[in-house]
Amino acid sequence: MEKLIQITSGRGPLECQWVVAKVLKVFLEEAKNNNIDYEIIHRENGDENLTLKSVTIILKAKDLNEFLKTWLGSICWTGKSAFRKLHKRSNWFIGVFELEGLEKINFNEKDIQFQTTRSQGSGGQNVNKVNTAVRATHLPTGQSVFVQDTRSQLENKKLSIRRLKEKVLERNIIHLQKRMQETWNNHLQVQRGSPIRTFSGTDFKKNYQEKSFKKQRNVLKNELKKLQK
Repeated sequence: MEKLIQITSGRGPLECQWVVAKVLKVFLEEAKNNNIDYEIIHRENGDENLTLKSVTIILKAKDLNEFLKTWLGSICWTGKSAFRKLHKRSNWFIGVFELEGLEKINFNEKDIQFQTTRSQGSGGQNVNKVNTAVRATHLPTGQSVFVQDTRSQLENKKLSIRRLKEKVLERNIIHLQKRMQETWNNHLQVQRGSPIRTFSGTDFKKNYQEKSFKKQRNVLKNELKKLQK
């Protein structure tokens, strides 16, 4: 299973860009602890050192759904700005989104179909009387190249593989760039309500919900003592 995840500051200020960098570190540490492979394929640096406007990651594992349940949504950091110390705001929000509909194509020479033909000169005149020209087609994408640079079929085949790989990778890059532009819409959808996770302080500690009833029991005991006096 592969999933494409984007962590973004949205249209948030510099503080949110700082939070993205901090969240990325925690996110990758947890992914590693859960035996999830990852690859950072795109990042947009923030306006200051050690900040990020957005980062896009490919995750690879047998099952990613449980891990992502604890991440997808808005993330809140509670703390005072290190960039604007007099700023009154203390809650800063970023977003973690799954980008759907984008597949990373792995180039494999086994997926290439080769056809040989005679090399052609200007005006259709035969340059060779043997099939030395090569047409190579990448079956998963339909991309193809035609090579007749040399009189050797083997050399033309090697050239066709290299050029076809470059063409397929270029197609992927163009596709990825287009998808990245579309995801700017996500930057406008960072919601500030009900964050999936909350962090606090400059040490970026996680805020865990108190699951014990110890505090409530102590309050009840104190009230009971007062009533018994």
